[in-house]
Amino acid sequence: MTTSRRHFLGVTAGLVGGAALTPNASRAAHAPLPDEQQGACDLPPSIAALRPMLDGVVPISAQERAARLEQARRLMGEQQIDALLVEPGTSCSYYFGVSWGLSERPFLAVVPRHGDLAWVCPGFEENRARELVGANSDVRVWQEDQSPYALVAQILRDRGIASGRVGVEERLRFFIADGVRQEARSATFVSAAPVVTGCRMIKSPAEIALMQRTNDVAMAAFRAAIPTLREGMTQDDLARTFTSAMTRLGARSPFALTLFGVSSAFPHGSVQPQRLREGDVVLMDIGCSVEGYASDVTRTTVFGRPSPRQTEIWNLERRAQDAGFAAARIGAPCEAVDAAARAVIVAAGFGPDYRLPGLPHRTGHGIGMDGHEAPNFVRGERLPLRPGMCFSDEPTVVIFGEFGVRLEDCLYLTDNGPRFFTPQSEAVDRPV
Repeated sequence: MTTSRRHFLGVTAGLVGGAALTPNASRAAHAPLPDEQQGACDLPPSIAALRPMLDGVVPISAQERAARLEQARRLMGEQQIDALLVEPGTSCSYYFGVSWGLSERPFLAVVPRHGDLAWVCPGFEENRARELVGANSDVRVWQEDQSPYALVAQILRDRGIASGRVGVEERLRFFIADGVRQEARSATFVSAAPVVTGCRMIKSPAEIALMQRTNDVAMAAFRAAIPTLREGMTQDDLARTFTSAMTRLGARSPFALTLFGVSSAFPHGSVQPQRLREGDVVLMDIGCSVEGYASDVTRTTVFGRPSPRQTEIWNLERRAQDAGFAAARIGAPCEAVDAAARAVIVAAGFGPDYRLPGLPHRTGHGIGMDGHEAPNFVRGERLPLRPGMCFSDEPTVVIFGEFGVRLEDCLYLTDNGPRFFTPQSEAVDRPV
């Protein structure tokens, strides 16, 4: 599961829909970065009025996590994997509800296909580890002058799988995998992606509900932040406004990529300073997290009156997004979504393929606990679509030297077909 580069490029901003955006849409001052000391009086009124949207949120239950672990073991059996090696990160949170910071000192979960799982942790962290994983869990500790990898090898011997196949979770760092390999020389090490992706790719109703809420938060941030657009503001001003909005709405890990004018053609942002001018395309790519589940929504509009060219390309982008959605049918290969959206853009004279001007990247990506997860919606990905998959639908029309337009809404697949988490943009001057 991969994270998005967009998350490194911005913080956040918000949107309100309806009439065309003009330089006089709002004279509210931009907000500073949100922090513990910031008062509501420092915020634009539309942001200061926001309140948390987390009432009724139901976290993932212990029973669901246990079912995830059993599903992992079923998949391990199908893949002939005898043990799964996991370190802190998204999958550790997904299976065990355990969060632990990464450092040079390994903290690991060893999940055998049969028998009790075991944990490996630094000796001075044992008490904290037991608080998280349970006082009666099998926790093996290593002292500063000892090898944590020898403990993993011993766990494999204790479970009778010293010569078995060990699945390595994809986020496991190389020095750890190599250290275990040196100590467990009889074992065979393979990718655990079929197991981890096989579990995480299909969302449960509880996960879908959390993803709906985090998308609802993102849309509320859009509705609140668009009135703060003003002549001369920087892209960072707008990003901070989005961050403030999503923070006040109760979400965590807010991000925003905000781009003006010619910089909107850079899919993951430009390092050039930008100040908003009348007639600029405004691209806003934001998201946040609720109970560990991510949203990722993009809207593109124009500050002021859109030109015929801007309107034409925006409408083309919307048709491409619609085509991707229509192609998202149970049993179709993931690549069909990309092919459908790309065909619309190519038919308008762009591309072909991934060439510019046109659509230079995949049409979508999986989303869940990570903002970018498997599968990808790109040429060559033949994985069939299944109920419970969640992914973005975000073709982009990139025209360097002019502007770019991206509309991004995430959807989930039901037995009856796809459903968006968020209402699509209606028009270039009605972004939400």
